[in-house]
Amino acid sequence: MTTPRTTLHPHLAALAHLRTTSSDVRWLIVRTATTHQAADSSGRRRSPRLVDPTRQQLVGAGRPPLLKRARAVFRGLLGGVVVIALVAGCSVARKANEARPTPAPPAVMPTAIAPPQAEGLDGTAGAPGPQVCSLVTGRLSKELGFTVTAKQNSWNDGGLPALDLCTLILDDRPVVVGVTALPKQPDSLDRLIAGTGQIDLLPELGPEARISTSRVVFTVDDRVVRVSSAGGINLGYPDGIDRIKAVAISRAVRDVVPRAERNSRQSDAACQLSTSAAERFVGALVQLRRDYRVNGALTCIWGTFDATVSIVESFHTDTIPEAKQFPSAKPAPIGSPGYYLPDQGELVFRKGRRVVRVTGLTNPARVVPIETLLDIVEPMLPLFIK
Repeated sequence: MTTPRTTLHPHLAALAHLRTTSSDVRWLIVRTATTHQAADSSGRRRSPRLVDPTRQQLVGAGRPPLLKRARAVFRGLLGGVVVIALVAGCSVARKANEARPTPAPPAVMPTAIAPPQAEGLDGTAGAPGPQVCSLVTGRLSKELGFTVTAKQNSWNDGGLPALDLCTLILDDRPVVVGVTALPKQPDSLDRLIAGTGQIDLLPELGPEARISTSRVVFTVDDRVVRVSSAGGINLGYPDGIDRIKAVAISRAVRDVVPRAERNSRQSDAACQLSTSAAERFVGALVQLRRDYRVNGALTCIWGTFDATVSIVESFHTDTIPEAKQFPSAKPAPIGSPGYYLPDQGELVFRKGRRVVRVTGLTNPARVVPIETLLDIVEPMLPLFIK
């Protein structure tokens, strides 16, 4: 005889797998089981065992009807599913209503050719030594028919390329002459005349020479020369010069550049404190040093062919012009006040009666974080706090 097997209704079989301790559910599963008997030798299935009506009444006493209990169980399960769905829906809706994260602003890379200059730099005070302006005054006075003088000192603009600068005075009109402190690079001419208005060739000074409405640039051996007028060239302003004078000055300077070439390394011991940080920025041993004092205020410049770092101190300045360059000027965590200008690669701040400018420029341009500029100037801060 084959052993009888018990088969559950498919829905109730699923309920049997639920982790529940409800006696009602367990009773319901067992109560609704159908017992199948094996067929006898005649092929007929045996009748299910009859249950005593009295016993059946006792078993069913105190329990709800089967259909009602099944509905209660399924309503509970359905309610749980609905609650989970509502919670999930609320979570999705809440995320949809939340403000989307603001994307980070694009990184700003300084494109300046030279950093902002300290107030009052004109050669009245600065670095002593050979400079082209003092070598051409006699010749220009004869050619132009009036007295031409020169400021006795020079300075460096900390640009890229870095220029050694001096000032000529033509009838109270200043003309600034710059000669690259390092040998020229393929893009030096382009960088020194970019953004100055209409540019034309100037064959009088060579095939590469160019002239714009404010400056002339040309090459002499392995150097590049720039002659610039704050009042413009051929613009008719009282403090400007005409094309004839611009060409005359350029020719005179071209002839004396080899005689005025300066040593590429002129250093001050005070600047040594930040040399390691400057070299970390440029990524190499520096090829250019221009350290000097202007009326006691310290200037430190480190440079290579593709990067320049400068720290420039100035005294008794009433204002910081960079503070007005809104919105590029951002508050800096140094000085009273202090500003960071990422588009200039500059950190400028006041310490007592001093204003200090820290700049970093590269070619090609790359981002100069404020932390980098703070690291460069940090070793020298004790000097500026005195």
